[in-house]
Amino acid sequence: MNRALLLIFLLQIFCFQLNSQTEKEKLTSEEYDRAVKFLEGNTDDLIYRKSVNPTWLNEKYFWYQVSTQAGPLYVLVNVENGEKRESKDLEVLLDVKDLPNEKSRTYIPNTEMVSPDGNKVAYIKAWNLWMRDLTTGRETQLTTDGIENYGYATDNAGWKKSDKPVLLWSPDSKKIATYRQDQRHVSDMYLVTTNIGAPKLQKWKYPLPEDEKAIQIERVIIDTENNEVIKLKIPSDPRRGTLCDNINCSGSFDDNEWSNDSSRLYFVSTSRDHKIAKVRVANSITGEVREIFEEIVPTQYESGQEKINWSYLDDKDEIIWYSERDDYGHLYLYDASTGKLKNRITKGEFVVTEVSYIDEKKRRIYFLANGKNKNENPYFSHLYSIDLNGRNLKELTPEIANHSITWSPQKEYFIDNYSTPTLPNTAVLKMKNGKIIAKLEEADISALLAAGWKAPQEFEVISANKQWDLYGLMFTPTSLDSTKKYPVVNYIYPGPQGGSIKTWSFDSSRRDHQALAELGFIVVAIEGTCNPGRSKSFHDACYGSLSENTLPDQISGIKQLSEKYPYLDTTRVGVWGHSGGGSASVAAMFKYPEFYKVGIAESGNHDNRNYEDDWGERYIGLMGKTPDSASAYIKDANAQYAQNLKGKLMLAHGAMDDNVPPYNTYLVVDALIKANKDFDLIIFPHARHSFGDDFYYMMRRRWDYFVEHLQGATPPANYKIDLIKE
Repeated sequence: MNRALLLIFLLQIFCFQLNSQTEKEKLTSEEYDRAVKFLEGNTDDLIYRKSVNPTWLNEKYFWYQVSTQAGPLYVLVNVENGEKRESKDLEVLLDVKDLPNEKSRTYIPNTEMVSPDGNKVAYIKAWNLWMRDLTTGRETQLTTDGIENYGYATDNAGWKKSDKPVLLWSPDSKKIATYRQDQRHVSDMYLVTTNIGAPKLQKWKYPLPEDEKAIQIERVIIDTENNEVIKLKIPSDPRRGTLCDNINCSGSFDDNEWSNDSSRLYFVSTSRDHKIAKVRVANSITGEVREIFEEIVPTQYESGQEKINWSYLDDKDEIIWYSERDDYGHLYLYDASTGKLKNRITKGEFVVTEVSYIDEKKRRIYFLANGKNKNENPYFSHLYSIDLNGRNLKELTPEIANHSITWSPQKEYFIDNYSTPTLPNTAVLKMKNGKIIAKLEEADISALLAAGWKAPQEFEVISANKQWDLYGLMFTPTSLDSTKKYPVVNYIYPGPQGGSIKTWSFDSSRRDHQALAELGFIVVAIEGTCNPGRSKSFHDACYGSLSENTLPDQISGIKQLSEKYPYLDTTRVGVWGHSGGGSASVAAMFKYPEFYKVGIAESGNHDNRNYEDDWGERYIGLMGKTPDSASAYIKDANAQYAQNLKGKLMLAHGAMDDNVPPYNTYLVVDALIKANKDFDLIIFPHARHSFGDDFYYMMRRRWDYFVEHLQGATPPANYKIDLIKE
């Protein structure tokens, strides 16, 4: 072969390789179509007989609906023998002589609170509380002195607000426990609409850590029979709760319980910084208040993990109390008349997460707990029962899985739905002693598997400080080639009120993790330290300063995974998150620029001086009147580290975000501009915190950003995510 022919031949080979490389580095719409098939809207419908969500008709019967390949199906169950009847027609199915008439229900608007006897509703009108008789339609004004920002039963905790009253009816339907809420002194928040012509201003009360006082609630009891407002004889309380940030996380007036005869109201007052919880009782006629006992903690007190777990027991005048005083969440029994501890109920290196049912007559309590079985994931929840004296502990759901419990009306039976991230749901009907009556359903995922679905991989790593075992999920492409190297995307939500793993039960699609993996990534979600569900010390690891954001655990965990799975390319690691995860993603890019190369931060609370007071004050503590540079509120703020940015960063925020106002992101934008750093910014003019109608646009832009800057490929232009892609 002469020199000319050889040159032409080599040139042809080079052009072929160049064309092949170019084609390989350009992702197609078809590849994005395949990714879309792994989103929840496309995967969830491929699970049949998914779970049992019962509607109890009485103690003998309940019905539920399941999806089948032939369409929806209704199932009626006889609890006594476990027999099932199925029908496509619910009315035909419920045509049984001893069933109640389902058509006789009265529906109440969601801005009204119905009384226990079903005859009256309470609602707010012009900052006052009103009552309407459902039989006669007669309206009664219960309070008269409510004024703007100083009204009765009003619901506003900053980002969480509604027109529904916050109150608790007494068992006899004659009294209402509520408050007059003073929010006149706290900061205002403003948002401005984007539209043609004059913009509209949205203004509401939004307390900040800089405010001298939190929103105050002046507790009252309203006698609806005599139209009398009885003020409780104590100073006002901060609007705080024992379970989460404020006093109506459950949708009702949290931390309040009536005695059976409606003569007394038991309640807990929580300090602004959540460090003090005072258990009190009020006389519903005189308003006199007696303090029973209090718990003081150096960080923040919580009354449970999934629900408020303290309760008043009328039979013996006792209080069940929840405490993490020995580093684990456990139950204690107190004498309500003296405030003295009678005995502890549960103990051990496990966490009681939720009191499920208390059988006062048989002196037995049923509860959900994590971590008791040391041979399994400590986040898997199981149901147990134990005597109130702390004896005769029994496990009622022994299967290694995450269990969810639904009780019958009289608590003689329960339905147990259990699953893991890799094993689909099984639903069984049990007696309250744990004896199985019948298996109800076993989820059918054959169609899901036929569509190419792949379960995430559960894994365990060690925390960065070598103190704790950590758990997570890894998502890999269904066409994984273990001989190749894949860029890694670290999804993060640092909590500390939640975590990166929303549920440890089976889920066909977790956000867009598998969809993103299909585009050629390894997606990793690690439940780092500082998050709930474990010991108190695990949760408090970041107390006082949230700047760590579990990032050392994330980095250490990914490195450990790469040692076991060499196809993880730790030279190409990206990070993304929303809200607290958005803040953590910016912190990752600013504080660990050598490890994280690409970041996407959505709706981040980048400076807790600009976020509502109750969240930061719960996990950081009070800011103080004159904070200096040593204050965590200042030290944790992301903007001051903007000059450290080396990689590619995209910021996104909704201009109408009333949870984390957009100014949180603007502070970072301003700092990046001043530091002369390149970055990308998306503002959704009409979007709230979760982006609403712009949700899938943001998802596509997120895919594009990682494909282009982490993978080094070119995404398809202007791709639109449609949930159904054939």
